[in-house]
Amino acid sequence: MPRADLGSLPLRARTPARWASDVLAGDRLALLNDHAHLEKKAASNALELLHRWPEPAPPENWVKAMTTVARDEIEHLALVTRLISRRGGRLTKYHHDPYANSLRNLVRLGRGTFELMDRLMVSALIEARSCERFALLAETCEDDRELGKLYGNLWSSEHGHYRIFIDLAAQVVPAAAVRARWSEMLDAEAVIIEAQTPGSRMHSWLAGN
Repeated sequence: MPRADLGSLPLRARTPARWASDVLAGDRLALLNDHAHLEKKAASNALELLHRWPEPAPPENWVKAMTTVARDEIEHLALVTRLISRRGGRLTKYHHDPYANSLRNLVRLGRGTFELMDRLMVSALIEARSCERFALLAETCEDDRELGKLYGNLWSSEHGHYRIFIDLAAQVVPAAAVRARWSEMLDAEAVIIEAQTPGSRMHSWLAGN
């Protein structure tokens, strides 16, 4: 694929290119399984957020945005699980994602629209980080055209998803509060991602860091 514009993502900790080489040298079926679970959780999250709009009525485009994201994630889940099956694997029943769990700990529970804003921002952070990883994997898969094509297409499809969540946050909380909180959460995400252990996971980090 054409080289992705990773500078278009707002992330404050850039993943070194050798992350992709390290992950691809490991268990690719495990990576795909982890990825499939992330797509499933992203679809479920979008459907949950669909019903979390502030009363008395959803902001403009809320339902359309959440159903669009959920549809995209389900389609990508189908693509990844088919690839797992073709390679002789199967989707596991259980999945643990310490990266996403740490991000969710940033959500200020019980704070009304501020809790909702935080939930939207966590979704945006996961989308942005995942898209960065898709691009790195696509650019490093010279020996696996099928996998490279998958991740190149996913980058093209999903790299704007994170903006959907930020735009919705700006419909429920004043723009200045959104900008300030988004900056705080970007800083926190940088610390969280660099604290992850290495392994065949979409949100792992590098050994020796």
